[in-house]
Amino acid sequence: MVPRYARPEMSALWEPEAKYRIWFEIEAHATQKLGELGVVPQSAAKALWDWWSTNPAIDVTAIDAIEAVTKHDVIAFLTWVAEQVGDEARFMHQGMTSSDVLDTTLAVQLARATDILLADLDDLLAAIKRRAEEHKFTPTIGRSHGIHAEPVTFGLKLVQAYAEFDRCKARLEAARAEIATCAISGAVGTFANIDPAVEEYVAEQMGLAVEPVSTQVIPRDRHAMYFSTLAVIAGSIERLAVEIRHLQRTEVLEAEEYFSPGQKGSSAMPHKRNPILTENLTGQARMIRAYAMPALENVALWHERDISHSSVERFIGPDATITLDFALARLTGVIDKLLVYPERMQANMDRMGGLIHSQRVLLALTQAGVSREDAYRLVQRNAMKVWESDGALMLLDLLKQDPDVTAALSETELEEKFDLDYHFKHIETIFARVLG
Repeated sequence: MVPRYARPEMSALWEPEAKYRIWFEIEAHATQKLGELGVVPQSAAKALWDWWSTNPAIDVTAIDAIEAVTKHDVIAFLTWVAEQVGDEARFMHQGMTSSDVLDTTLAVQLARATDILLADLDDLLAAIKRRAEEHKFTPTIGRSHGIHAEPVTFGLKLVQAYAEFDRCKARLEAARAEIATCAISGAVGTFANIDPAVEEYVAEQMGLAVEPVSTQVIPRDRHAMYFSTLAVIAGSIERLAVEIRHLQRTEVLEAEEYFSPGQKGSSAMPHKRNPILTENLTGQARMIRAYAMPALENVALWHERDISHSSVERFIGPDATITLDFALARLTGVIDKLLVYPERMQANMDRMGGLIHSQRVLLALTQAGVSREDAYRLVQRNAMKVWESDGALMLLDLLKQDPDVTAALSETELEEKFDLDYHFKHIETIFARVLG
């Protein structure tokens, strides 16, 4: 985790003390149920909860010192708790194995992290929706292969992004359900030394579902799906970020990131206003996607358990969620304050002499009885003259002067094909599909 790209609420979930508090809750809830089942004295859970009710600080340094000797983090934690609670603490962890604690804790952390990410997505969707409605009918050029194609609206660009992030939210909700499972099944997952009722109770108390069958670990296909979902969201972040970066290029300059008073763009060139936020988002998206691959590789563990996944998850659990949280918040800020230049959009559309209306002329010629091949040839030979003049010539003027074209279409019919509003007649339909 890089502090520069971290926000406090998400980072706090992954602090050692937060992790140890979840460990304690899992152990105490399990002891509580074991007491109800008569496996351990009910006084054991009471002793644990009584100590917990004092809201004690978790001495991470002391636990680390014990682990330096034991070389086992869960044993170090249990030892430290026993030192605080006293004799009754010996009934903790009855019939459990370390993975019961570690895997269930990771599920809790990822579920809570996902709740933050879902709230982030809600904020982003709200910002995109507001700006999409604002620019629903702001004309701009659509591009394919980076080349002028046909007119769209800037609102349409944004509502497409809204639909994409709405899908991201649905995927993330499914990923949360996939990852939020509890396993308290003991060594190799057979429940030989612990009743399944304990797992059910802990799952309920921790807000998780019961893992239907675990080996000694929760199956890692769940985690692979989860981190892959984060990677897809990162891809969507980058797609929108790259769009903004392209629109901010000097030759385009149809939109740009907000440039605050006192901000500097370059240490050498005082005129620079660079798309630093969206470039940063591109870099963060690359990192989040990178975490998906080791999660996929974690699926294939040896037999009922090995720990080749463990070190990986100590990296990717915090890093992927913290980075995505930051990236979503940053993108929301970019969209919220994005500077949009409708006049430049119109100027860019106009600079190529009406070439953006070529398809309408092509279709009109075919409807007037000209073969598609001939119609394409007639329009293209005039369009290429405009292209080669860099917009100095006008396509409509050339078409009106072409006898092969005017033999099929009148000047009035040709002029009608250059109506910009024609392209926007179904914008409301698209918005209704997305926004309802």
